Amino acid sequence: MKGKPNIEIDSGSGFCFGVSRAVRMAEEQLEKGTGLTSIGEIVHNEEEVERLRLKGLSTSALDRVHSSDEAPLLFRAHGEPPASYKKVKEEGRTLIDATCPVVLKLQQRVHKAWLQAKAEDGQVVIYGKKGHPEVTGLWGYTDNEALVVQHPEDLEQLDPDKKVFMFAQTTMSQKGYAEIQELIRGRLSNPDNLMAHNTICGQVANRVPRLKEFATRHDVVIFVGGTRSSNAKVLFEACKTENSRTHFVAGAGDIDPQWFGSPLNSIGICGATSTPYWLMEQVEKAVDTILGKQ
Repeated sequence: MKGKPNIEIDSGSGFCFGVSRAVRMAEEQLEKGTGLTSIGEIVHNEEEVERLRLKGLSTSALDRVHSSDEAPLLFRAHGEPPASYKKVKEEGRTLIDATCPVVLKLQQRVHKAWLQAKAEDGQVVIYGKKGHPEVTGLWGYTDNEALVVQHPEDLEQLDPDKKVFMFAQTTMSQKGYAEIQELIRGRLSNPDNLMAHNTICGQVANRVPRLKEFATRHDVVIFVGGTRSSNAKVLFEACKTENSRTHFVAGAGDIDPQWFGSPLNSIGICGATSTPYWLMEQVEKAVDTILGKQ
């Protein structure tokens, strides 16, 4: 083969609407020169967090914000529980609420279902990652009473004789949701008592089949994502199932030149809903530089 392989960045990868909106709101506030404190990392991507830190964005847990710090607070796209809003209001702080509209609607649905469950002696189940900020927020809308399920063994706490109102963290996998849904149905004394609401975000779900197709078009795939991003893990695995030569990197520094040792026709670069496009472009330049030395 003559010449360097073609490098393609997936045009559909990068920030989803909710994350893009949160980052934009943060940058607009920072331009005012007032400073800004994000309650938790604004996005699960270390490189983007550092970029915004250099612009003046600080990160803190809500209970660790110093009383003398008058900078506005930012609630990120993941959302927050009611207790967080109460604390901010009681302290008279300025709040920039960047909760994703999709998550905001889900919070309202979960709260409504919880009220119905209490009236009907039922139970709310959230399929999600324990400790994930979005799940923590949703849990708060059930007064921390919902059962958070991530693995089959978590269902041991399920009451088989009660109605179940099931929801999902917006960034979980469709496959995992379907599996847990069927396990719950099988455990209930009356399968009709399962009220399942698939609340996985369409932007996330639709990326899976597209990225699978993208992975098949290239000899090697470089997936760019944050190490703490749930969405990145889901989408990386989707690519890996289609192309075993898929590699996960947090940034250009993680690239191994040995990945490109054999003759290649094309290299694909893609990322998560929490991956900034500029970072994928940075990875593309690094790959191009490596290829130029081979």
